[in-house]
Amino acid sequence: MQSNEYYEPIIGLEVHCQLLTESKAFCSCSTKFGGEPNSNVCPICLGMPGVLPVLNKEVVEFTIKMGLATHCEISPKSIFARKNYFYPDLPKGYQISQYEEPICSNGFVEIEFEDGKKKKIGITRIHMEEDAGKSIHDLDIDTLVDVNRCGVPLIEIVSEPDIRSPHEAYLYLYKIRQIVTYLGICDGNMEEGSLRCDANVSVRKRGESKFGTKTEVKNMNSFRFVEKALEYEIERQIALLGDGQKVVQETLLWDANQDIAVPMRSKEEAHDYRYFPEPDLVAVAVNQDWINNAKASLPEFPSERRDRYIREYKLPKYDADVLTTEKALADYFEGVVSSLNKKNEETYKLASNWTMTDVLRVVKDRHIEISDFPVPPRNLSEMISLIVDGTISGKIAKDVFEEMLATNDSPKAIVEKKSLVQVSDEGAIEKVVDEILSKNKEQVEKYRSGKNQVFGFFVGETMKAMKGKANPRIVNEILRRKLDSI
Repeated sequence: MQSNEYYEPIIGLEVHCQLLTESKAFCSCSTKFGGEPNSNVCPICLGMPGVLPVLNKEVVEFTIKMGLATHCEISPKSIFARKNYFYPDLPKGYQISQYEEPICSNGFVEIEFEDGKKKKIGITRIHMEEDAGKSIHDLDIDTLVDVNRCGVPLIEIVSEPDIRSPHEAYLYLYKIRQIVTYLGICDGNMEEGSLRCDANVSVRKRGESKFGTKTEVKNMNSFRFVEKALEYEIERQIALLGDGQKVVQETLLWDANQDIAVPMRSKEEAHDYRYFPEPDLVAVAVNQDWINNAKASLPEFPSERRDRYIREYKLPKYDADVLTTEKALADYFEGVVSSLNKKNEETYKLASNWTMTDVLRVVKDRHIEISDFPVPPRNLSEMISLIVDGTISGKIAKDVFEEMLATNDSPKAIVEKKSLVQVSDEGAIEKVVDEILSKNKEQVEKYRSGKNQVFGFFVGETMKAMKGKANPRIVNEILRRKLDSI
């Protein structure tokens, strides 16, 4: 077997995004996930004789937005086609898709590596289509079919074969997910299948221009599985070629339990689907006004928002990257910032720290979305303002935060109710400090002998004696002054 230093992988991804429309692509049935099996269906979904599909305008609008966000050309005219194949969860025996004339083409996304370097990944096309149903394999009964998903609108984003490593594939898929969620056209949930990824993989000797025989890997329902599946398939193909064997063009299913890709079927070519223009739908005409309106509605995207946070709030790049990962998280942070009494680098950084650590900790521990986080931005902002103006200490703020989570009360109400106002009276603090120093003469001598780490002991004892309510800055100043003068 030859090492992969002699080979390079060629990867192209096909990403399917389920669109967040209320009704399906060609009928008025609900797209809501998790309904009773076979409850969100109608004669159009099922392709009954004599029915006619009607295109959902919002599907077109969402697709145009994605095309603009990925620098695609928007075709003034695109047509639907029938993609014919038999599968148990496709009752009508064909899928309405686009083939020869897609609505978006010739675009790109830019991925960014950890070292700051960037790379453009070309997008061949983005087209509209409808989803098929779902087969449920129950070992105790048999294969069951739920056709609720039939007719749910999708866009398929087909990349150029520009990806050269599993990590690049990860970054590309992550970027696609960021774009669709920022646009609000897809929730990006891979576990529920609203974002799905198939990969075309081949390898060739480094320096060669001709592509090798490709395989398609399916059934990857997380970013980690995409990376692991690609690593596995690349190594498998290199091993075959290194042993003098040939790679067979086929479709493989990723088995996450065994960490292997298993053959599913020989890989289809386009002609196997017998595409022909959909006779029941007219061409989709997109004029410049439609494009201009879609362009005007585009949001500020993650990289733009990140750069603004660094420039406007003076945040470190790490903070800005974390805060702009999800649109809802960035919106929450900006809600906190907009309500601050004092707006400066110190308060912006405090808002960043509380959002990245405490807020995200609760979101992760409770397995909720940031949109379900119980503390509104204005309350977190109010608490930060109490820290900044010296009303409460950072330590007390932790208790206030937990109380906010439990009661939904405002920080000011909690501080007042629990008498948590920080003590900044220098005389009161100095009296406690004198008591601590007189009780701990041995530690005082250690400090005088140069063991400065003992200073933290005195701070801790003072704060404990004052039940965490003493102003830490004043405590430090008084202790330093007294210890240095002994």
